[in-house]
Amino acid sequence: MALATPSLSASERKHWWLTNRKIVEKYIKDARSLIATQEHNDVASALNLVDAALAISPRLDQALELKARSLLFLRRYKDVADMLQDYIPSLKMAIEDSASASASFSSDTSSQQAKLLSSSESPSRDQSFKCFSVSDLKKKVMAGLCKNGDKEGQWRYLVLGQACCHLGLMEDAMVLLQTGKRLASAAFRRESVCWSDDSFSLPNIPFAGDTTNAETVTQLLSHIKLLLRRRTAAIAALDAGLYSEAIRHFSKIVDGRRGAPQGFLAECYMHRASAYRSAGRIAEAIADCNRTLALDPTCIQALDTRASLLETIRCLPDCLHDLEHLKLLYNTILRDRKLPGSAWKRHNVRYREIPGKLCALTTKIQELKQRVASGETRNVDYYALIGLRRGCSRSELERAHLLLCLRHKPDKAISFIDRCELADERDLESVKDRARMSGLLLYRLLQKGYTSLMGTIIEEEAAEKQRKNTSESRLEYDVNKSDNNLGSKMESKSAVSSSTVNPSVFQGVFCRDLAVVGSLLSQVRFNRPIPVKYEALSC
Repeated sequence: MALATPSLSASERKHWWLTNRKIVEKYIKDARSLIATQEHNDVASALNLVDAALAISPRLDQALELKARSLLFLRRYKDVADMLQDYIPSLKMAIEDSASASASFSSDTSSQQAKLLSSSESPSRDQSFKCFSVSDLKKKVMAGLCKNGDKEGQWRYLVLGQACCHLGLMEDAMVLLQTGKRLASAAFRRESVCWSDDSFSLPNIPFAGDTTNAETVTQLLSHIKLLLRRRTAAIAALDAGLYSEAIRHFSKIVDGRRGAPQGFLAECYMHRASAYRSAGRIAEAIADCNRTLALDPTCIQALDTRASLLETIRCLPDCLHDLEHLKLLYNTILRDRKLPGSAWKRHNVRYREIPGKLCALTTKIQELKQRVASGETRNVDYYALIGLRRGCSRSELERAHLLLCLRHKPDKAISFIDRCELADERDLESVKDRARMSGLLLYRLLQKGYTSLMGTIIEEEAAEKQRKNTSESRLEYDVNKSDNNLGSKMESKSAVSSSTVNPSVFQGVFCRDLAVVGSLLSQVRFNRPIPVKYEALSC
C-alpha cells in the first residue's frame, strides 16, 4: 500500500518557491562580495555558498559561473574540467567515435542474433515501448539548456579554455578560448547597438580582477600557439629522422623561460626521449622517461620505453621492475574497465588493446626471469649507456662521465619542476619524490658504469704497456744479437785478409818514398826549384 504524500496548495508552493529564490539570491550576493576580495579563504567560503545555492537551484547559470570561476581562482583545474567536460572538443569527438563503434558492433550482434532466432520463437513485443537511459536523457536536457543559455553563457568557453591550458590540453584550450572570444565579441556588439551615448559603459564583470579579460586571453592564446608550433616542428623532425633537430625543438619547450603545463611537458619529455633513443643517447632517454613518469606515473608509453631501454643495455633487474609495474597498471585498467584518470585525460593506448598487450607482457616477463636466473645480470653494456665506443681512451671516458654527471646529478633531478605548471599544487611533493628517486637510481647506474669501464681501461693500458715492454726487450735482444754476429764476421774477415797479404811490402815502398823526398829536400833546399824529373817522381 503506497503512502499518500500530502500535496501543497498553490499559495504554499508559491511561498516555497519565493523563499528558495530569496535564499539563492542571498547566497549569490554574498558569494560575489567574498570573491571580490580575491583572498584564498574568502573564495573558498564563496565556493561553499555557491554549492549551497546550486543544491537548491542546480541549473542556475549565475551560480554555475561563480563556481567555475572560483575553482579556476583556487587552481582546481581538474574540477573545472570535470564540471564542464561536455564542452571539451576532443572529448566530444572521442565519445562520438566510441558511440559509433559500439553502435556498429551492437547492430552486427543484433543481426546475428536475429538470424539465430526464428520468427515463431521470438516473443511478441509492444513496438511502442522503448527502453531509454536516464543519464542520456539528463545529458540531452542539460545540453539543450546550455545551448539556450549560450547567448549569456560564453563564460564556459573562456573558463574551460584556461583550465584545459593548465591541464595540458593545448588544442582544446585554443579552440575554446577562440570560441569564447568570438561569442563575447558578438554579445558585446549586440548589446552596444541599443545603448545610447550617455549610457554606454562596460558590462559588469562578476569576478573582480577576472583573468578572462581580452588582454589575458590574447596573451594566453599566443603562448599556446607558440608551444603548438614548436611541438609540431619537433614531431615533424622526429618523423623525418632529424633527431638532433627534434631534440633542439623539444628542448626549447621544456627549457623555456615561461613555464608549460604539466601534461604538455610530460608529452614533450616523452617525445624527446624517443628522439634521444633513436640518436643512441641511452642515458638522456632514460632521464626523460624518468621526468615523464614523475609528472605522470600512469604513462604507459614512458614505462614501456624505459623498460626497453634498460633491456637494450642488459640491465635486466630494473627492466623487470618496470615491466611488473606496467603489468600491475594493465590489471588495474581491466579491473576498473577504464583507462586511468578522468574521462578527458589523453592516453596513447586504447582500452581494447590492453588484453593483447597484457598477454605479450606476461610472456616477456617470464622470458626475462629465465634470463636473470641464468646469470645475465652482470653483463651490463655500460658503453651503450654512457655513449662510448668500445676501446675508448681514458680521456674520452672521463669527458663523457663529467658531462653526464653535470646533467644528471641528484640535486638537479628536480630542477625541471621549476618550469612546470602543476595541475594541482598538492602533488608537488610527490612529483619531487618520484623525480629524486629515479634521478638517484640513474646517477648510481652511471657511477657504476664509470667504475667498471675505468677498471677495464686500466687493465687494457697495463696489458698494452706490458706488451710494449716485451716487444722492446725482444727488439733489443735481436739488435744485440745482430751486432755480435756482425762483429764476429768482421773479425774473421780481418784475420783472413792479414793472413793472405804481406804487410812488409807496403812498409818497404813507403820508406823508399820518404828517403827520396828527403834527399830531394836536402839537395834543393827551400829556395831552389825542384827538377822536373824529380817532380814527377815526387808526385
